[in-house]
Amino acid sequence: MLIKTKAIVLSKLRYRDNDLIVKCFTLHKGVVSYLLRGVLSSKKGSSKAAYYQLLSQLQIEENYRENQSLQTIKEVRLDFSYTSLHTNVYKSSIVMFLSEVLSSVLREEEENQQLYHYLETTFRWLDAEDEFSNFHLLFLLNLTKHLGFYPDVSDTNKMYFNLNNGLFESKKRDVYSVYGENLATLKQLLGINFDTLNSVKLNSKQRQSFLTMLLLYFELHLGSFKKPKSLQIFNQVFK
Repeated sequence: MLIKTKAIVLSKLRYRDNDLIVKCFTLHKGVVSYLLRGVLSSKKGSSKAAYYQLLSQLQIEENYRENQSLQTIKEVRLDFSYTSLHTNVYKSSIVMFLSEVLSSVLREEEENQQLYHYLETTFRWLDAEDEFSNFHLLFLLNLTKHLGFYPDVSDTNKMYFNLNNGLFESKKRDVYSVYGENLATLKQLLGINFDTLNSVKLNSKQRQSFLTMLLLYFELHLGSFKKPKSLQIFNQVFK
């Protein structure tokens, strides 16, 4: 069955000499993996490997077959052409890091158009902006809305935030009770949009501390989640 859909590239893996296995988050089918035969040897046409850079936004026509783990692509073209996402060293580090996170947390083969549009619009925002040092923090925090464990904001005046239950609390409950600078950063980021993100002033140490807290939050709520292998390189780039 031929299906046309938008797709965002999450990961790619070389297979044999000239093939790629590419995992995408698609608008209509959720997570889908594709076997691209001969794509690494192709010099022209729609199957050039350059289309399949991490987080690329594509328009694809696929030969979809139910109960088949690897689908095939008949035609592909760019849905949006980034100007800086893959060429700016800082942005490309964000791309590598977030694509690894997304590849880990997005596993379902089901439609989620709201999540797709979130990814689509935020990556386009990142591509266009010159000030983006806090982007990954707000991106991951807002991603929890789509994954089902966004913090309960009904009482943000309390002195602690518990990572284990996602609630603000008046007393320290356990080792997962957050306070101090990380709590202040969390309260600053809750509810803001990306266009006002530059109003949040953080140094690199605060940024890394909050990111460590966020990744622990993901681990506590997603049993299969593991810290990205690219985290160390990412932190070095953003020192």
